[in-house]
Amino acid sequence: MMPATELLIEARSRELAPGFSVRRILPFPARRHVGPFVFLDHMGPVDAGPRGLADVRPHPHIGLATVTWLFSGEIIHRDSLGYVQPIRPGELNWMNAGHGITHSERMPEHPEGGTVHLHGVQAWVAVPRAMEESEPFFTHVGADRLPVVYQPGARLTVIAGTAYGATAQLDIPSPLFYVEAKLDPGAELALPDDHEERAIYVAGGCVTTPDGELGEGTMAVFTPGVPVTIRAETAATVMLLGGAPLDGERHIFWNFVSSDRERIEKAKADWQAGRFPKVPGETEFIPLPA
Repeated sequence: MMPATELLIEARSRELAPGFSVRRILPFPARRHVGPFVFLDHMGPVDAGPRGLADVRPHPHIGLATVTWLFSGEIIHRDSLGYVQPIRPGELNWMNAGHGITHSERMPEHPEGGTVHLHGVQAWVAVPRAMEESEPFFTHVGADRLPVVYQPGARLTVIAGTAYGATAQLDIPSPLFYVEAKLDPGAELALPDDHEERAIYVAGGCVTTPDGELGEGTMAVFTPGVPVTIRAETAATVMLLGGAPLDGERHIFWNFVSSDRERIEKAKADWQAGRFPKVPGETEFIPLPA
């Protein structure tokens, strides 16, 4: 019988700024993407002040959509389209980079109590090849507009795409699912079986899959077509994600995603030359990595 688990990925620490590290899950050398998800970072938990530690200065993107999801804290999103949007727990924030966008992610200037307990995940979704050079846009969806599905011991928020009989309001360009599962101890949850590529990331707690136990900071990528049920051994927060295979390989360098290597090189040159649009009111920027 074919095993349910195709691959396990342990998160690796990456420093985004002095004193501020994240746990990187995707991309991974043995698995560059799951469905259209080409990137997943686990941020925090970390206590951050109004400036400095968890601020991410203006930086560019092409060919992807960023999906920011918070468990706690707050981030102020600013972008070159002029959007200024507080991002709070339970809200969907989808930024389509298209042919080019610049944005920053900073702590609020006057956090309650003086600090922000920041904890969340950020995913990147590679858009279909035909949309890589589309116009950039930003969409914010409030918590009250996201579908929530209840099963015994489980609260399932459908962040994007379709799962568990619910469809998120945001129109997604490719078949996918992205779900936050809050599980009580002992709860069992079957993964969606209508998406070819599927994975879970344990953001908190401990769960058991058909092939063993997974703790916080671990992703399990599952075998297509094999039914999977997970069980929460403790209270757990698990991100469920996947979808249809990508329509061709993607190249990734820094914050750039494209099906064309030459397009990546152009984006690098454009950022170095200052040709990307600016974030209004921002003068700092992150230099192109060597």
